Amino acid sequence: MFETLSDRLDKVFTGLRGKGRLSDEDIDATAREIRIALLEADVALPVVRSFIAAVKERARGSEVSSALNPAQQIIKIVNEELVGILGGETRRIRYAKQSPTVIMLAGLQGAGKTTLAGKLGRWLKAQGHTPLLVACDLQRPNAVQQLSVVAGQAGVDVYAPEPGNGVGDPIAVARDSIDHARRTQHDVVVVDTAGRLGIDAELMAQAAGIRDAVQPDETLFVVDAMIGQDAVTTATAFQEGVGFSGVVLTKLDGDARGGAALSVRHVTGQPIMFASTGEKLADFDVFHPERMASRILGMGDVLTLIEQAEQAFDADQAEKMAGKLASREGFTLEDFLEQMMAIRKMGPIANLLGMLPGAGQMKEQLAQVDERDLDRTAAIIRSMTPAERATPKIINASRRVRIANGSGMSVTDVNHLLERFAQAQKMMGQMAGSMGLPGMGPMSKKQRGRQNQVQARGKGKKGKGGKKGGPARRPIGAPGGMGGAPGQLPGGMPGGVPGLPPGQAMPDLSKLDFSQFKDQQGR
Repeated sequence: MFETLSDRLDKVFTGLRGKGRLSDEDIDATAREIRIALLEADVALPVVRSFIAAVKERARGSEVSSALNPAQQIIKIVNEELVGILGGETRRIRYAKQSPTVIMLAGLQGAGKTTLAGKLGRWLKAQGHTPLLVACDLQRPNAVQQLSVVAGQAGVDVYAPEPGNGVGDPIAVARDSIDHARRTQHDVVVVDTAGRLGIDAELMAQAAGIRDAVQPDETLFVVDAMIGQDAVTTATAFQEGVGFSGVVLTKLDGDARGGAALSVRHVTGQPIMFASTGEKLADFDVFHPERMASRILGMGDVLTLIEQAEQAFDADQAEKMAGKLASREGFTLEDFLEQMMAIRKMGPIANLLGMLPGAGQMKEQLAQVDERDLDRTAAIIRSMTPAERATPKIINASRRVRIANGSGMSVTDVNHLLERFAQAQKMMGQMAGSMGLPGMGPMSKKQRGRQNQVQARGKGKKGKGGKKGGPARRPIGAPGGMGGAPGQLPGGMPGGVPGLPPGQAMPDLSKLDFSQFKDQQGR
């Protein structure tokens, strides 16, 4: 959604990087370009004025004039001001001291409240709560049925005593749901309310009546991030008519300019608490201002990537894989398939790579990523017998034809996969041998010198005519040797990882050390 804004800001900062000192004219020109970029992104004018004023004031201060690299200081200032506009700190749900905690959803029709109720219920369940979804949208056709279906997909309970479609009193349903939640031991109640195509007195009166009936601990205003300037007008009207304690942005995966996300927080003063980034129930997470600002400026979102990796990779499985590599038992096609499926659980590969720093400069390569390559690779491996997956060397010509026919692929595709896997297997063996497991870092000069001495002594009296066979006797860093950059395949891996552009390799995320990020995640 913020691609256009990111592109404009990147061009602005590129022009600054070659300057050793910034004059007032440079600061004014930079501020002008940033103002145009924000206005084109549909950010509200009062927000733009406040943002530009803060950037110019800080840019003319001592933190830039005395900096060794003024351009980097400008980027730092813009990043900090963006974080401030987006809310500063991550806002968490305030749970009631005595259950149930009541969360009321409000917003216009079409903003995605009903789907969001299911997403929020699924997220709360993953946090260890027992949520109850309450169907108080009794006007929109099939709204009650939709909430029941979404609740079933999320694996949470729903309270829907009225059929809806214009039948029933939503205020009475909301009031009765609290007693029902206490009897059934649900500790969180999520109330889905009705919306309208526009702001009117009837909508506000009903929303205010439900609010008074349930006394919510949190009232979340659900806003469509694609509606632009209307998001500010609607948010202001709801704040005056009903009041809300937090904002939820939906449809952040759209192609709109995204100015609503930068405007609502500043205009209403209420924090953005959650963001919905897709149609699936899993496409939902807590809104982190500093991470969103980092994405807008093209600096990636590594913390979110790590959190997704923690959820996708099983700790026991990762430990087992590390043990196999350390004991040199070998990296099999079955292991390769498990790793690939774990990565697939994290979401589209293009989105994962987009969270890496500098991904904005790889947009053309990311556009070439074909998710179906993962499915094709999985089909080939699953067409093999357990013995073939464990020992690919036994796959002869006739077996390759059978595997190709079973997977619906060609023999050439099977050959390419086996070639890529053979090189990946060789890399794993080398890393588990002389280089250690992934994440241990390169060998020091002292270690490198000792290994060269051992190799020299191993030649004995043969002198220059020593054996050439075996990677252990070849110079470190040479083709086929045990050195080279960590994670780099000898000679390069043709084709790379399935689904990625040629020459790119997916890091083994299951081996990342997450402990150093715990404090930053507030755990």
